[in-house]
Formats: sequence, C-alpha cells, structure tokens
Amino acid sequence: MDELQELVTHNSHGGREATGPAALPPMTPKLELTVDEVIDEYVGSLGFSQLIHVFLVSLAWVFDSQNTLVTIFSDAKPSWACKGGGSWCDPGSTGSVCKVESGHWEWIRGNGSSTIAEWGIICDRKFYAGIPASLFFLGSILGSAAYGCLAGSYLGRKRAVLVSCLLTSITAFLTSFSPNVWIYALLCFSNGFAWSGIGICCFVLSTEVIGRKWRGQVGQYGFFFFTTGFLSLSLIAYPNRTSWRNIYKIISLLPFLYSILILPFVSESPRWLIVRGRNKEALQILNKLARLNGKKLPQNLTISNSSTNMNESVSTKSLWSARWAAKRMLTVMIAGFGVGFLYYGIQLNVENLNLDLYFTVVLNALVEIPAVLIGIVLLSFTDRRLLISSSAYIAGVSCILCIFFSRKNTGNKEQVEGEAKNNWPQLTMEAIGIMAASKVFDVLYIFCVELFPTNVRNFAVSMLRQALMLGASIAPLLVVLGRLSPSLSFLAFGALGIFSGLVIIWLPETRNAPLYETLEQQEEEKLASFSNLGVELESIEVVSVWYSHPLLASM
Repeated sequence: MDELQELVTHNSHGGREATGPAALPPMTPKLELTVDEVIDEYVGSLGFSQLIHVFLVSLAWVFDSQNTLVTIFSDAKPSWACKGGGSWCDPGSTGSVCKVESGHWEWIRGNGSSTIAEWGIICDRKFYAGIPASLFFLGSILGSAAYGCLAGSYLGRKRAVLVSCLLTSITAFLTSFSPNVWIYALLCFSNGFAWSGIGICCFVLSTEVIGRKWRGQVGQYGFFFFTTGFLSLSLIAYPNRTSWRNIYKIISLLPFLYSILILPFVSESPRWLIVRGRNKEALQILNKLARLNGKKLPQNLTISNSSTNMNESVSTKSLWSARWAAKRMLTVMIAGFGVGFLYYGIQLNVENLNLDLYFTVVLNALVEIPAVLIGIVLLSFTDRRLLISSSAYIAGVSCILCIFFSRKNTGNKEQVEGEAKNNWPQLTMEAIGIMAASKVFDVLYIFCVELFPTNVRNFAVSMLRQALMLGASIAPLLVVLGRLSPSLSFLAFGALGIFSGLVIIWLPETRNAPLYETLEQQEEEKLASFSNLGVELESIEVVSVWYSHPLLASM
C-alpha cells in the first residue's frame, strides 16, 4: 500500500485545539495529520503504553470464553451406572440408559452434576438439551446489534465494555438459581445478550491504538486470553463436577471484579473520540500514550477530519448506502455464519469424542495456543485472505476425516473408557480442526476491522459477530444430534468450513492497508487508486499501440 501522506496546513478553526501548555500564536502553522500518521510517527506503532493498554483490555476475553463455553460442562451428558448389576442392566446389551428400567440406574456424580441430570433431559426429551446454548447465541445476536450501535454512538468502546461486563456478571449469577430448563434457557438468552458486547468492543478498543505494522499481530493477543478462559473452565468445573450451579456462580464473579478494579485504567479509543468531534480528549489520550513510550507530540499538531461528528444511525445508513461497503459486509457475514458454526461446533462437540471431557477440553484449549502463535507469525507476511481461506479448508477437511474414527457415545462410563483407548486418531483430527478453526475465527475479526473505516467499524464488527453467533446458535442442535449420529455432525461442520473458505476469496486484501476514518475518505482513496490505475493502463495501451504499428514493428 502507498505510504500515508503528511499534510501541513493552516488551521481554519483558530487555536481551539492547541494541545501545548499555552495557546500558539494565531499565525503559527498547524501540523494536520491522521490518527494513523500520529501513531506511526510520534506515538510509536507498538510501544510500552500500547502493550499495557492491550493487556488490560484483553483480560476481558477470559470471561468472554467462560460464559460462551460453560455449557460444555453445565449441559454435558453425564455418565451413568447400574445399581447392583445383573443381566437386566448389562451395558453391552442395553447401550443406552433409555433401555434400562427406571430406578435400576443412577447418575455417577449425582443429579446436580449437569442440567441434563437434574431435569431429566434424556430419551424423548434429549433435544431440549441444545435449546439453552442455542438461545445463548441467539441472545448474543441481538446484543451484538445493540452494542454495535451503542459503542459507536452514545457509550463509546470503553463504557460499552463496562455495561457488558456488569450485565454478564448479573445474568450469570441469576442463571445459577434456575428452577427448570425453560427459565434456564431464558437466562442463557439474557446472558448471551449481555455478554456479546465484551468481544466486540474489546477487540476494536485494543486495535485502534496500534500502528498498521503491528495491528494484525496485536489483534491476535486477545485470543490468548480467550484461550486462557477456555482452559480455566476445566479448572473451575472439575472441583465442582457435582454442582453445575457453582460453576455459574464462580464465573459470574470475574467480570464484576474486572469492571471495578481493571477497567478504570483503560483509555477510550482516540479514533472514536475524533469521529465524535472530541478532538481535545483524543489528543490527550495520544499524548499520554506517547509520553509512556518516551516520546512527545508536536505542540502544533491537529487531527485531520476533525469536523467529522456522526452518530451511529448515520454511520449505519452510510454503510448500507455505499454499494461497495454493503457488498463487503454481506460477504463477511456469509463467511462469518460458516465460521461461527464451525468453530463453536467443534468446541461444543467434544463430548461426542468418547474421551474424558475435562481432559479433552484442556487439550483443545492448549492446541489453540500454538494456533494463535502461528497466526501471529503468518500475519506478518501472509495475506489475510489466503490465511483465512486455507485455514478454513484445513478445518473442514479435518472434521470430515473425524467421521472415519467416530463411535456412538452411549453415556455408559465403562463402555466409553474402553472405546477411548482406541480413539486417539479421531482426537488428533479434531485437534487439527480446532487449531485451524481457531485461526480462521481470530483472523476474521482482524480482517473485518481493516475492511471498514472508524465511523462504521464497530457496527461492522457487531454485524460479523451476529453472523458468527447465528452460525453458533445452530451448532448445539447438531451436537445433540451427534449423540445419535456423530458422522452427521462432523460432516455438517466440515462442509460449512470449506464453504466459508470459498466465500472469503471474494473479499479484497487488507494487509498493510491504512485504517480510514470515514466511508467518504475510503471512497476517495479507492477512486484515486482507480484513477491512477486508469492512467497507468492508458499509458500501457499507448505504448502497446505504438510498438504494434507496422513501421515500428519492422524496426
């Protein structure tokens, strides 16, 4: 991409945005730069201040993953055992608990071990088990739309994170007191709505203070904390394996503590402040970041596009009214639907692997760490589009290969443990699928941030989030179906993964591209690029005609 152009102009607004200790003389020329230029040239593309900022913001991803994936344990199908034994309760002949007479079997860890055990969601009621998780993701679709609007207009990124964390804490705590599966499903819906603002706003908030050189790599750091939260679920769930309610109570505490102890030290996005016309505050934040990096901003500095002051409704209208932006958004959402279905489907489908649930979740969390590291390395020199597509293909093919190693899960402890000894090939394929799907999921967020300008970026990420959650909302139902036919669920996950990889090809590449502030600015750059390309093509055509002339061809 072309380097950003430095503009030095006279300030037509007087001296109202001077950031030095004293106002500058009226005729002093002002240095007018974009946010990208200020960060790259004066703040530092990635310094100590940005690392601290990204670390504090990314901590919220811990309980983002905890609330998303807690149903792996709370809604898991528990193991059962016969009471007393006998031919009437032979695991080999019965296979399913539904074939054993009531009162002759029991849940190994008691009725409180999961929602399925407590409310008897088995046999003819087994498909109720997927409803709470599906409603969680459906709630997050509405929440993504709400937070996308609020974070781009009234609340801003930081306060949207605060509201989301507090509501997540409250709804998770209330979920632990659910009296039946329907109230539980309703509270899961509420928790999904509350939780959805964390991932959207934290990702945008952390990347908008980073220079273009490190934006992609830093965008991946938050997923380390997402993986940490996923890993911590096993550590929380195992001591509480006889009480799913205690798991919810524990994870409800973390977002509340973050809101009162950590979030006050996080700065608002200077890009959002500029779009809202609050240039003085934006310059104060940039000055603070530069000072912590051992640098200083020029006293005659002003931010270009300072007159931009839009509310979210205008930004949303602008996105859909610009044909190129609307096409991009729809393409991203179609791909996001498949990615969400694939990523969350593989995560929630761990119970159909016939291995110890706690061990498998820990292993899945651990394999995501090298996936993030590999993604960070590849993002420094690989096109986003190629990386997402190839990873989606690998994830899809791995899911399909799991079909050849799948076995029906009966839920009987002795039978499952016996089959698990010979099921390592399936676990290997599943681990490869997790790594690839994780890389697709992570990089797609970065890709979306770079595809759209500041005044619609939060809205665009929220639309992507909605598409991801729509795909994820269907995944739990496939997981429940996978208890009867694992091959069908693996085939569906694999097919959607390959489909998403094909859709991504239709989007433009964004590596090393600048982050624009408005749709109008991005359109102007696109027109300028096409204009320059037209001149170059015209020159090439003239030269081609010149050398094709009969007289010149004979020379």
